[in-house]
Amino acid sequence: MLAAYALARYDRGVKSPRREQVLGLPRAAVPGGLDWRGVRGVELDPYLEAATNHGYFRPRDEAEGDPEWKQVIPYMLLRDGKRLFLMRRTRAGGDERLHDLYTIGIGGHLNPEDADVLGGLRREWAEEIDADFEPEFEPIGILNDDENAVGAVHLGLVFAADARGRPVGIRERHKLSGEFATLDEVAAVADRLETWSALLFAFLTGKGDQHAAEG
Repeated sequence: MLAAYALARYDRGVKSPRREQVLGLPRAAVPGGLDWRGVRGVELDPYLEAATNHGYFRPRDEAEGDPEWKQVIPYMLLRDGKRLFLMRRTRAGGDERLHDLYTIGIGGHLNPEDADVLGGLRREWAEEIDADFEPEFEPIGILNDDENAVGAVHLGLVFAADARGRPVGIRERHKLSGEFATLDEVAAVADRLETWSALLFAFLTGKGDQHAAEG
C-alpha cells in the first residue's frame, strides 16, 4: 500500500477537491542520496520502503516549485522483444516544450486513489495504452536528473513491460503517435528524445549519461 503515514496526512487536511495531490519524498529521505544523474539498475524495495515510511501527499502545484521534495513517478518502458515502443508528441499537447519530441517512457504522478505503485502503473497503462491485455511490470531501477528544473523535483521508479507480440496503440492519438522501433531507429532520433527517455535509452544501450533535449 502507499504510505499509511502519507494517507493519514492526506486525510488530516491536505485533501482539496480542486488541487491534484501527488506522492513524494523529502530529498533527504531518498536512499543513497541524489548526487548522480541518469538511471541506476538497483532494487526498488528500499525506495518503496522510503515512500512508505517518509512519503506523503502534497498539492502538485506546490510541489513543482520545491526541489527539496521529490515527486515519485512510476516510469514504464514498453518492449516487444528487442524493440521499444517509441512515441512522438504532437503539437496538440499542452506543454509547448514537448512538441515534436520523442519518448520511450510512460508514466505519471501517484495519487491517493492509486493505492500503491502498481496501482499507479495500471492506471497509467489504462489511460495511455490501447490494448486488450495488462502486462507484468518488471522493476529496472531508479532515474534522477537534477540538471533542470523539472527533473529536480521528480524521481523515477523505472519498470519494463513486454507486449510479447500483442498489438498495442495510443489512446490519445491527437497528442501522441507510437509504434515499436528497433534500437537503431530510436538511436536515429536520440537527440530529440525527452530528457528522461534519453537517460533511459543511454542506460539500455550502455552509454551512460548523454546530452538530451529539453523536456
